[in-house]
This record gives sequence, structure tokens and C-alpha cells, in this order.
Amino acid sequence: MSLVPTLPTIPEPAILTCIASVNEARAMRIAEILSDFRHLQHFIANIRANPSAEEYYEEGYCVLRQCAGEAQALLNQPFDCQGPEPDGNDEEEKAQLQRVMMDASIRRFKIQQTYLKASAALRWVNSRTVILGGSQPQSVHAPALQQITNTMRSELASVTPARVELSLRSQDSIHGKWLVEDPTWSAMEQIIRTGR
Repeated sequence: MSLVPTLPTIPEPAILTCIASVNEARAMRIAEILSDFRHLQHFIANIRANPSAEEYYEEGYCVLRQCAGEAQALLNQPFDCQGPEPDGNDEEEKAQLQRVMMDASIRRFKIQQTYLKASAALRWVNSRTVILGGSQPQSVHAPALQQITNTMRSELASVTPARVELSLRSQDSIHGKWLVEDPTWSAMEQIIRTGR
């Protein structure tokens, strides 16, 4: 009698079914990530801030234009789906889904970062509108305008990779999403840095 426990063997069809169901979960997760990306893109694309000629170069409006440019650049990037077609092979399908998930996750991460910056700039625009009450800026407005600019700068500085990752993971966890294979920021950063 052997003291080494023997592991039960799992029949090959059961393993293939398990792999296929995990690949389905991966595909569903990619769809969720891309849906989030699309919603954030839509939000940014629909920002309507119409500064006067005098306000055009005010910091908050510049941030909004920068965010719109970042969002457009993300849309213009081709998706990275390199690699062979799976041809019904579950392992090839897994590898392809993981590549697509990485690409989708990087896009969502970047658009979330842009969204957080745009939100800070929109709060600045709204606060500025309230402070000015439809009139031109005057010296009496200077302290309040400086305060909202300082607040926006502080909010922009807080949009770190760690904060972006935490905000995404928190939202996903609240909604009970499958996060087992979501890439971390460090994994995404490595891909971004190597340009793959």
C-alpha cells in the first residue's frame, strides 16, 4: 500500500469542457471591459464646454481639450489581436482571448484615467460658472477662482495608476464581475513600455 495519495484522474472531455467554459468566461469578461470602455468614451465625447475667447486658455478648459484628444487617440489605435486563429484549439483560443483581454484592459485603464481627469475639469467648469454667475471675472472673484483651480490641480495629481486601478477593481467587485484573469497595472505597464 502506497502512502502517496493518488489524485483522481479527470476524464479528458471534462477537462475540455472546463477549458471551454473558462474561455467563455474570458470572452464575457472582454465584452464587459469593452462595454465599460465604450461608456466612458461616450461620456467624454459628449462633454460640451464652450468657453468664450477670453476663457479658452483657462486651465480647466485646456484639460478638457487634452482629455478629448486622449480619448480620440485611444479610439484611433488599432486593437491588438495578433497571433494565429484558434481553429477550434482551446489553448490557442485561451492565448488569443488573453491577448485581447490585455489590449481591452489597457484601453479601459487609459480611458478611466482620462475620465477621472475630465471629471475634475468639469467640476472646475461648473464651479467657475457658479462663482462668476454669468459675469466677467473680476478681482473679487480671484480668491474663489484660485481655490477651484488649486482643487482641480490636486484632483488631477491624485489620478495615479494605483487610484485608477483601485477605482476599476472596486466598480467591478461591487458588480460581482469575474476578475480572476484581469491584468494588474504592472502587467499592463510592462506591455505598454515594451510596445507590444
